[in-house]
Amino acid sequence: MRDTLAVILGGGAGTRLFPLTAHRSKPAVPLAGKYRIIDIPISNCINSELLRMFVVTQYNSASLNRHVSRAYRFDRFGHGFVTILAAEQTPDSEQWYQGTADAVRQCLQHINAYPHRRVLVLSGDQLYRMDFNTFSDHHRSTWADLTVATVPVTADEAPAFGILKTDADGVITEFREKPARDQLDGLDSPVSERMREQGRVYLASMGIYMFERDVLREVLLANPGETDFGKEIIPAAIRSRRVVSYPHDGYWSDIGTVRSFYEANLNLASKVPSFDLYDEDAPIYTNSRMLPPAKIQDSRVVDSMIAEASVVTRATVEGSVVGIRSYVGEGAALRHVVMLGADYLPWRDPARRPGVDPPPSPGIGRGSVVESAIIDKNVQVGADCRITNEDGVTDADGDGWYIRDGIVVLPKNAIVPDGTVI
Repeated sequence: MRDTLAVILGGGAGTRLFPLTAHRSKPAVPLAGKYRIIDIPISNCINSELLRMFVVTQYNSASLNRHVSRAYRFDRFGHGFVTILAAEQTPDSEQWYQGTADAVRQCLQHINAYPHRRVLVLSGDQLYRMDFNTFSDHHRSTWADLTVATVPVTADEAPAFGILKTDADGVITEFREKPARDQLDGLDSPVSERMREQGRVYLASMGIYMFERDVLREVLLANPGETDFGKEIIPAAIRSRRVVSYPHDGYWSDIGTVRSFYEANLNLASKVPSFDLYDEDAPIYTNSRMLPPAKIQDSRVVDSMIAEASVVTRATVEGSVVGIRSYVGEGAALRHVVMLGADYLPWRDPARRPGVDPPPSPGIGRGSVVESAIIDKNVQVGADCRITNEDGVTDADGDGWYIRDGIVVLPKNAIVPDGTVI
């Protein structure tokens, strides 16, 4: 991978993941109690010994920039780096990034300052594990100008993705962006017998691309008005370049909605998770905080993950993910909850707490019950609250709370008064 550069896209407004993206970009959203989503593509690169990375940021990027700068510092004697490329005005462009392709186009001057033969373009908001050495070997052995990572999906899943059709050699011959279910005729591709038995005969683009250096430059500069890889650049390249599919048969989740984010996190806490956080050969890296272990006092914890510096006191935690520095008080119950953690524990000196007017006592108060919910950072849930969405509301905006896809979401720094029922 020494002749390859990685470009990780920081994402746009992330409206489908609101309110978790109200104050941060999608890649900066906490994941699995202690990581950020951006840690996934960066860790995949590091584990593949691809050590030269650019992270392209624009929207709500302060939190993401801070995390990357703290977490990824390579030694001064190596050649590795993780460099933030924020949107900027230049003599060539005075506009913000207009899409994925436009973002890379505007960054070409920085990318081309480093010697390389290939560019790997990655999304910053997906959960998966991939060896990019194998991906690169496939790209080179098929003499591809451009390789698109694909994952097999069913007919019900296909309308949410860009669907690619390949020939028997894996060369992509057709592309359709989010086709309706009744428009899938003729779009099935050669897949393994196991995938065919599961009905996974349609190849969805994962938004992961490997370009030859000159090819990337040519396709981006030939049509400056084309701003998106999936909708414009890739379909055009199929007609004039050798574009090949790289089939990925492992776990992959595009955690771009509240529901998919919620389910992906809870899956990590299940008995046999689809994504293995405990793979010692491919660890997930993040900011090293030097926190103490979690403390569990006289509590019942079932099929859950509880991150460092958390304190659970005579409470019940079932099928949940509890983030760093979380406090769960006496008699409280969490069932199928994703709790993103806190920047400080309730007893920390108020004068030393981060932020402006932070909640005085983040965590879950005495006797409160929370079910099927996402609790963002520093949220204070008072005593004897009941947050369960018993009426099964699909979407709603309340006073300091939201319901999206049937899941109650308490936004960052929210204070839920004692006795509240949602």
